[in-house]
Amino acid sequence: MKKAEPFSSIAVIGGGAWGTALANLCAHNGVDTILWARELIVVEAIEKQHENTEFLAGFPLSPALKATGDLAEAAKREAFIFVVPVQFSRPILTDLAAQASPDAPVALCAKGVERGTGLLMTSMLGEVWPGAQPAVLSGPSFARDVALGLPTAVTLAAADPALGARWVASIGAPHFRPYLSDDLIGAELGGAIKNVLAIAAGAVAGRDLGESARAALIARGFAEFQRLGVALGANPQTLAGLSGLGDLILTASSPRSRNMSLGLELGKGRSLREVLGERNTVSEGVASAEAIMALADKAGVDMPLCGAVAALVRDEKSVDEIIAELLSRPFKPETK
Repeated sequence: MKKAEPFSSIAVIGGGAWGTALANLCAHNGVDTILWARELIVVEAIEKQHENTEFLAGFPLSPALKATGDLAEAAKREAFIFVVPVQFSRPILTDLAAQASPDAPVALCAKGVERGTGLLMTSMLGEVWPGAQPAVLSGPSFARDVALGLPTAVTLAAADPALGARWVASIGAPHFRPYLSDDLIGAELGGAIKNVLAIAAGAVAGRDLGESARAALIARGFAEFQRLGVALGANPQTLAGLSGLGDLILTASSPRSRNMSLGLELGKGRSLREVLGERNTVSEGVASAEAIMALADKAGVDMPLCGAVAALVRDEKSVDEIIAELLSRPFKPETK
């Protein structure tokens, strides 16, 4: 079989740690790569110092990587990696679609569900850029691990295998291994729900409920998103793979996770407003919790753990009240 050719040029849209790490991968692979960031400090640091001092400090970037704050300049590229947080994506996608090729390949890397519409990123893309060719990149991956060259494996989902192969050729590396899938819904759902469950896992740790409780939460949380995923048409194998179970294990097990660390602070009794006020990064699980529950209600799927997180971030119930409610639920068979 003939080896797939990488894209001739790529624009990474979003200048956070993950977008920077992915842009650096592409640049190291010889792809003409430009990173678009809203923050001028990020653009200037990459252009002058070859480092994202704001979101990925201490990691030298390829001198070939360019940066811009001009979306029109980024829109000239052949393909796009979109890494803007979900709740801020729609206007930027709309502007990009108006300036880029109508049928451009777009790899979606943000994890979550749009609040208000309940849409996953592929559906949002379909609304604002109907001709775009979507792919989903998701899996257990911290930006700093990828920047350090540590072994990482992810799911790359695309309906067209040839398109998926071009993405692999563009971003794949010996230490960064994308595994191809055609299940975009499954890849997206795993990335969205694991953020919500990671907040719950952090709250368990912050409340000193023990490792046994955290392991039980991860397992029962996995059962929840399997139920929702199957109801929405996802492949169960995808949910049990890198973008589902793999990402859940990482995000719900490490305080380096933005969502778990937020849950950790909530479990210690701090307010959501106080914790978010200290951060310059987005914890997607906060916004996604309500949207996930709307999807579950519509599909008729019981998701008590995700519902508990939604109540927690709404400041509707305390951690202790939620724990008491969950522990008082009736006993039942594990598979129901």
